Formats: sequence, structure tokens, C-alpha cells
Amino acid sequence: MDVKDNLKAINEEIEAVTAHPPTVIAVTKYVTIDRAQEAYDAGLRHFGENRIEGFLEKKAALPQDATFHFIGSLQTRKVKEVINEVDYLHSLDRQSLADEIEKRAVHTIRCFVQVNVAGEDSKHGFAPEEVMSFVEGLKDFEKIEVVGLMTMAPHIEDQTQLRTYFAELKRLQQKIAALGQLNAPCTELSMGMSNDYLSAISEGSTFIRIGTKLVG
Repeated sequence: MDVKDNLKAINEEIEAVTAHPPTVIAVTKYVTIDRAQEAYDAGLRHFGENRIEGFLEKKAALPQDATFHFIGSLQTRKVKEVINEVDYLHSLDRQSLADEIEKRAVHTIRCFVQVNVAGEDSKHGFAPEEVMSFVEGLKDFEKIEVVGLMTMAPHIEDQTQLRTYFAELKRLQQKIAALGQLNAPCTELSMGMSNDYLSAISEGSTFIRIGTKLVG
């Protein structure tokens, strides 16, 4: 199917579960520039990439009003290559990365703090109990704005269990927002992928990252 048909089907599903649809990020990391352009032509304006090379290629190829999200793990030594091209970083997952962003960025970078809500060994991110102190430690950082939290839930079929993970991230987001920290409004939630986005939306997701189901 073409991207326009896929997007229409996804939007219909979203409308059935919420009156406040999230921003759909087209995850184009496994597809060609032409396929990404097809997603743009279908009306999508948010694109997610997890490798620096692919990120820079797609950003150069697509029109300037496209918004680019870096959604992969970012090595500290690679920060200087990409950080000033990023509209949103979804993978702020350690202090050394924050320090390097503060050093290399020439403008404020909108960041999601990555949280490993399920405690999976294979996933990056802070444990939930570590997030508050990490964010509070960023209060004097001028180049980082914590716009929200991000998680990758386990790849399981049990949607009830998935919703408990997403609900936990929502509670944590609200606690950080309540701090009133100027550089950490933390109003957003980046959660939900091709297999679990409806559960994520039901628990308050504001950005969903869709690859397979949208662009293949």
C-alpha cells in the first residue's frame, strides 16, 4: 500500500480512541529517500531517523519545512556531527550526553529524556527512579530543554501490560512538569510504535513513532 492509504488507516484508528491526536513521526530509517518523499507528499511533516548518515541524507533531501527527530542512541563522540541539525532528540539517556550537548549545541535542543520503564537489559534509558534527579541536575543547562519523556515498551502482545508501562511514564512526566523547572516543561510523551501506539495514545502519548505500519 502507499503511504497515503497507510496514514489514512492509522488516523482512523487514532480518531476512534482519542479526541487529541498525537503527532505522527514517520520513522524512515529503513526506507529510501523516495519513500520518505512519498510520506512527505502524503502530508507528513515529522520524520525520525536513528543513524547520523541517514538523518543527514533525509534532512538534505526533504523540503525545509520537515521536522527531524533523532530517535536512536547517540554516541557522545558523534554529538558534534549532528546535534545542530536536530529538531528533537528522543534519546537523552545519560549525563555524559547532556554535557556534550551543552558543549556543542549552538541553540537550545528540544530533548526527550529516555526512560527504561520495563527495566530491560537490551534497552537504553534511565530507570524511572533516576529521572527526577537527572532532570533537576540540568537546571543550569542553557542548551537543553526537556520537552518530555520517551520510552520503548517491551515487544509483547499483552496490551494491558503495555498500558501499565505507558501509564507509569505519564505519571513521571506529570511529576517533572510539576517541578516548574524553566528548562524542563516536560509536557510531551514520546511513546508508541507500530505494534502498540493505540495503547500509548490511550495513556496520553503526544508523539508516536511509526515505521513498519506507515512506510514499510
